[in-house]
Order: sequence, then structure tokens, then C-alpha cells
Amino acid sequence: MEQISSIVANQRAYFMNGNTLSYDFRKDQLLKLKQMLKDFETEVYQALKIDLNKSQHETLTTELGFLYTEIDFAIKNLSNWMEPDKVSAPFTHKGSKNFILKEPYGVSLIISPWNYPLQLALAPAIGAISAGNCIVLKPSEYAKATSILLTEMIQETFNASYFTVVEGAKETSQALLKERFDYIFFTGSTEVGKSVMREASTHLTPVTLELGGKSPAIVDKDANINLAAKRIVWGKFTNAGQTCVAPDYLYVHEKAKFKLLKAMKRQIKAFYGKDPLANEDYVRIINQKHFNRLEQFLSTGTILHGGQTDEEMLTIEPTIIDKISWEDPIMQEEIFGPILPVLTFKNVEDAVEKIKWREKPLALYYFGENDKTHQQIMQYLSFGGGAINDTLFHLANPYLPFGGVGESGMGAYHGKYGFDTFSHGKSILKQTTKFDIPFRYPGSKLGQSVMKKFMK
Repeated sequence: MEQISSIVANQRAYFMNGNTLSYDFRKDQLLKLKQMLKDFETEVYQALKIDLNKSQHETLTTELGFLYTEIDFAIKNLSNWMEPDKVSAPFTHKGSKNFILKEPYGVSLIISPWNYPLQLALAPAIGAISAGNCIVLKPSEYAKATSILLTEMIQETFNASYFTVVEGAKETSQALLKERFDYIFFTGSTEVGKSVMREASTHLTPVTLELGGKSPAIVDKDANINLAAKRIVWGKFTNAGQTCVAPDYLYVHEKAKFKLLKAMKRQIKAFYGKDPLANEDYVRIINQKHFNRLEQFLSTGTILHGGQTDEEMLTIEPTIIDKISWEDPIMQEEIFGPILPVLTFKNVEDAVEKIKWREKPLALYYFGENDKTHQQIMQYLSFGGGAINDTLFHLANPYLPFGGVGESGMGAYHGKYGFDTFSHGKSILKQTTKFDIPFRYPGSKLGQSVMKKFMK
């Protein structure tokens, strides 16, 4: 506790001295971050191979490549983001200038998860750096190799009074949350997110919670079946399903079901081979506890494809399960693994109604060709973000905010939205001294009638 308190105190002193405020400083830190990733790229591949058995291709596309894009986007736009936003004013404010200044909160805490242990640790940090905050990063202890590497990289690259890593288990997170931070950014489960929010309330610390939920992939009868199959298989089984925005269940029109499932089986073989468990690049489950939890779901319903496991290697085949009901255990919590339950509907209106009365998911994916149906579903259902005729791809666009709603989280980031998340918008009115409109002051009947006219 003393060590953690000292870290926070040092960062607060560094921030209060104004070290992080200038454009040049922030840009320099972003450039350092990018160079750090380049210098340690080989070690990054090694760490993610150890933690999750990620291939170089998957590490590049879902971890490193994403970060490079975000950093470049921030560097390109930082100057504009930092400019005050000029706003209009009503007639009663004649002569004044009004604008919003973006100021950093101060010392920020980022608690990151194990499933994308590099990307989800550093992507929020890009927003925090851009906005001028100091950062304490607590990576997940479950992705141990990446956690150790993050500590090494950041220690070698940044002043600890500005950006540092605190490693440890649950107790370390609890100790950190007892400290008074100016902003807390948490990515993880809904259950832990509620605990983070409770602790943050002690100091009225603002939070962003990036959580999860049961994100549906809806496939209508007029969908492009082969493309839908390809994109759903990719979105679901990337990272062995350990993705917060992965399709958690498939909701398919009864007339499209047979063709879709046949095409999905074909795509699984194309991506992972006839024996995925023998594929050296197939991602493993993070630990034994999570493996055991997922394995229990395999006893539900009817396995249409996959279902084989390797406990020694902590791997589970890409699996599709049919004959599932809304009441089954597999439909009561986020799966977060390579198991896809299938539900069927007769008309899309009924499907939408079913989803509407469940907790709001982090993502939703709809496959179909009718523009009117696209519009109805996107407007009628509440979810964090999503895609029409695709999966996952929306989160790789830095122009789109990424975040949840309700049980799937609060707040958003990526691109400018990350900068905004870690910035307080300070409203400023600069009044003229060249003249003074008397109408607002007491004692003038004319002023009262004028104010009544303009303020009613």
C-alpha cells in the first residue's frame, strides 16, 4: 500500500507541475510509445505466444497493428483535438466569446484484461497520453508474460512519475482502487466492473467501464449466406472466442439455418484445418479455470461441429451447438470462448423482440439485404456498437467510438473519443469590457421587458 501510495503521489506531483500539458510533450510521448512497440516487436510476439499461443498473424492484426493505427491517428490529429471548441451564444450574451477548453483529469488508472493483453492495455493509454494525463497501468496477472513485458517496455521508455506499471493479482487491483485517482478506465467483466464503480464512488472518480455481454449475430433469410458464414466464423473464433465483441450466439432464420451452418463448418475447416487442436497457431484458453468453465457448456444441446478438447494444451475446438433454449446455462452468461450456440426464429420481428428484453449487449451483428430492416434493427435495439453484414470490424475504425451501454459498460474510446474520455471539457465565457448591456441588472423596467422577450 505504501509503495502504491508513493507511485500515485509522485505522479500527482509530476502532473501538478504542468509537465504533461504541452502539445510537444504529448506528441513526443506518442512517438516514444510507437518506437517502443517497434523496438520490442519480437518480444511482443513471444509473450503473446506464451500467454495465448497467438500466431504472428493474429498478434499483428489484433494487437500490434491496431495500436500502430491508433497512435498514428492520434499523432496526426492531436493538434486539432487540443484546440478549444468555439461555441455560439444567445443574443443575451452579445459581445462575449464562448469556448470549451480540454483539460486532462490528472492521474489515471488503467486496469486491463488478459484476452488482448497488449492492445487493451495500451489503447486506452493512447487516449490518456493524448489528453495529457499521467498513467498507472495494472495489467492482468493471467497474461503473465505480457504483463512482465509491459513492465519492462514502459520502464525503459517512460519516466515512472509519468507512466508506470503495477503488476499483481486481485489484491493489487483492490489496493490501487483505494487510492484517489482522477480517472479510472477498466476493461473486464461486468461483475468486476460493478466493484470498480463502487470503489470509484468513494472519491467520486469518473470511470469508463468496458465490459461485455451476450452479443448476437442475427442472420436473416435474405442474407448472403457464404459471406455471413465466413465473417461470423472469423469474428467468433478469432482469439478462440475470447473477445468481448465476439458473436456470443447465432440467431438464424429457420429458412437460412441449414445452408448457413453447412457453410460455417466449411469455413472453420478452411481457417483452422480438419483438426484445429493440432493447429500450432490455434489460440488456447487462458487458464485451467476458464477451460473448465467452458467445457461444462459442451454438455448442453447437440454438438453440430467440433466439441473436442485438449486439457493439457488448454484448447477447445471451434464448436457449434444446436437445440439450445434461452433458459439453458449457456445462454445465462457471456461464453467468452470458441463455443457458438444456435437459436432459430421464424420472423425477424420476433427475434428482435426477444433480444430487446434481454440485457443490452456490447455488440450486435445483423446479416441481411433489406435496407429498411437494417434501419429498424439498428434503431429499435440498444447495444454498444455493431455492424451490418460483418463482425468485429467496427472497432478497428478510429473514427467510431467503441463502448458499451447498460450492463455492457459506460463511456467510449478509440480515436478522438479516447482523447475526449480522458479530458474534461471546461466551459469558458470571455466577456467584453467595451460595453455593458444593462438589461440583466435590477432596477430597469425596460430591461425587465426586454429580458422577458428574449428569455421566454
